[in-house]
Amino acid sequence: MNQTDNLTQSIVAGIREKKGRNIVTADLSTIITAPCQAFVLCTGGSPQQVQALADSVRETVRKQAGEKPAAVCGLDNAEWVALDYGTVMVHIFLPEPREYYDLEHLWDDAEIEQLPDEAPDAQQ
Repeated sequence: MNQTDNLTQSIVAGIREKKGRNIVTADLSTIITAPCQAFVLCTGGSPQQVQALADSVRETVRKQAGEKPAAVCGLDNAEWVALDYGTVMVHIFLPEPREYYDLEHLWDDAEIEQLPDEAPDAQQ
């Protein structure tokens, strides 16, 4: 497993910890003009949950992958929080901004994967 995949798995674990929904990964590694190698997107139900998701991602990634985000934007209003891990960008949205910006389809050439909200071993 490469470093980007490990980072992505840690991000997803942090999202699942706080019950983030509609988790999607977008593999941008084959797109020359992409700002990073992958996007991870999810939805929170309230600004408070969006903040909790961002905190959980930061803590989980720090513990599991030993990484800290280079930048975090959007915590003031918590409608759309972006965490920049260099090779992976995390986007945590409220439902309306996520639908409006539709980042999943911004990069048509990206390989999109819809992930279950819970870890597969937790769905039993």
